[in-house]
Amino acid sequence: MNPQTESMVQPPVRDDYRSGFIALIGRPNVGKSTLLNKLVGEKVAITSPVAQTTRNRLRAILTTEESQMVLVDTPGIHKPHHLLGERLVHSARSAIGEVDLVLLLLEGCERPGRGDAFIVNLLKQQSLPVLVALNKWDLVAADQQDQAAASYDELLAETHWPVHRCSAISGDGCRELSAVMAEQLPLGPQLYPPDMVTDQPERVLLGELIREQVLLHTREEVPHSVAVTIDRVEDIPPKGKNPGRTAVLATVLVERKSQKGILIGKGGAMLKTIGQGARLQMQTLIDGSVYLELFVKVVPDWRSKPHRLAELGYGGGDF
Repeated sequence: MNPQTESMVQPPVRDDYRSGFIALIGRPNVGKSTLLNKLVGEKVAITSPVAQTTRNRLRAILTTEESQMVLVDTPGIHKPHHLLGERLVHSARSAIGEVDLVLLLLEGCERPGRGDAFIVNLLKQQSLPVLVALNKWDLVAADQQDQAAASYDELLAETHWPVHRCSAISGDGCRELSAVMAEQLPLGPQLYPPDMVTDQPERVLLGELIREQVLLHTREEVPHSVAVTIDRVEDIPPKGKNPGRTAVLATVLVERKSQKGILIGKGGAMLKTIGQGARLQMQTLIDGSVYLELFVKVVPDWRSKPHRLAELGYGGGDF
């Protein structure tokens, strides 16, 4: 997880400056991506109500006068049902051994379950420092907070990990959590330029914005069966009265013809809705006008085929 070029390295702002990598670990849909976006102050990771939204190990960079935190958003740890799921869980688990600090996210508004216990036991076997964030605490009724806290005290017994209550949606407790995370990092220089908020390539971010709209607007089996490839990105210069814009051509992959029908919708209405939502997000990302053209392609059982996963960037290891 080292920066690719020495030119990216910046001198420390002061002698006690801290920097390092922090892995966000937890079950699917506990709010890791939402918290990452809140901490950085910009939309870097896609979010949706659908579990297992995150597929890539995305790094977001939070730079302050005191520290630079590289936040690693990992796929939710779950029981996999196909090769893609196995590789996502492997990616999340391997991230634990490659960072300076682990932030364990738990869903404070729900009682802990077996999935939480599995992750806690996994982290107990590591020597890394761990902080715990009880996310969605704003959803816990005031008269239920003591009971909720007690259930997590039982889960975390004998760990001695600091526990912080927060809400990734409202921002409550996030500033305090950020300060505590910074204090846990080792002394060191800035690892990335101070104005950089992610090291993800632009094409990856564009593809994720399209997939986010699919997650938001489709139902049932479609979201988990979707992958997006960015086929071309081209800058179109201004001509006459037409301003310059960026043209993006992308393909949305699904596993079955029925899923393709759902994605396109009656008269192409669903695909149009997905495209409009993605285009607006893209214009914010690149700060300019975007022309987006989407195609839908059926690739049977792509989630279980190693060569397809490799083509889509899910080839195993760090992805």
